[in-house]
Amino acid sequence: MLSFLARRIAAALGTLFLSSVLVFLAVQALPGDVATQVLGKDATPDAVAALRGQLGLDRPAWERYADWIAGATHGDFGTSLVSSRPVGGEVSSYLGNSALIALVTVLFAVTGSIILGILAGLYRDRWPDHVISTAALVGMSVPEFVVATVLVLCFSVALPWFPAVVLYGPDATVGQLLPAVWLPALALAVVMAAYIVRMTRTSVIDVMAGEFVTTARLKGLSTWRVVTRHALPSALLPTLHVIALNVAWLAGGVAVVENVFNYPGIGKLMLSSVQNRDLPVIQAIALISAVVYVVCNLAADLGAMALNPRLRTRGRTR
Repeated sequence: MLSFLARRIAAALGTLFLSSVLVFLAVQALPGDVATQVLGKDATPDAVAALRGQLGLDRPAWERYADWIAGATHGDFGTSLVSSRPVGGEVSSYLGNSALIALVTVLFAVTGSIILGILAGLYRDRWPDHVISTAALVGMSVPEFVVATVLVLCFSVALPWFPAVVLYGPDATVGQLLPAVWLPALALAVVMAAYIVRMTRTSVIDVMAGEFVTTARLKGLSTWRVVTRHALPSALLPTLHVIALNVAWLAGGVAVVENVFNYPGIGKLMLSSVQNRDLPVIQAIALISAVVYVVCNLAADLGAMALNPRLRTRGRTR
């Protein structure tokens, strides 16, 4: 078990290192000059050269990367070129707002999709399966911004139950943002749940056809006990990685939805930073997204180990 954890953690750290290199190179390869973008096209060559020196853009790329990654490991991502504020403090306020949407989305999407996937698998080729599978296919086919627009038309225009846009800034409290969280979270949950439902349905069908489930039924166990005690733990194993990938997808998918609702989250900050060429903020957001992806996959591996005893005893049986 310890060797398994060590290998997974080493792979996670290696992935983060490669991600940081790719993020830095991709941001540096953006067209145009940052100093010219900040000062404007009418800036003199001397002013542009002075700002480039101040930002360290005249130094070799490997030196800038070393300074950036050394600071990032301590939570120092530099200073924003637009607001002149520390990037860490600016990103944290927006990140907290996005975390509120992500929490509500995960609670609705994961819980609801697993229940629906189990029902579709247990009632295979019957009307519950047809309804759930059709809804999942629609959710997989429709982009999240289309779902968000339809929700606004239904629940903000036709039925004015929720606000269509958020009028507060990144420093808004949870109480101020809570009425505006539900529609963005529902838009993301519809798209996210579709993939989990499909995988859960397939896993339940495969597991229910297994010999150990047949043996449990022959022992006279009820269907509910067979599903919860025997079938569900095995069916969740392949679903965990799909859940992890979809949770990691929230880091990118939330950008589009936040823009539709004018929600002050990390996605909206990323879009504005790209428009303003605020490179330190872009690098910080991209690195945080990579960390979320790696942590989600590591959590999925640990969850698989908890559900499958063979993963915990594989090293001792060799």
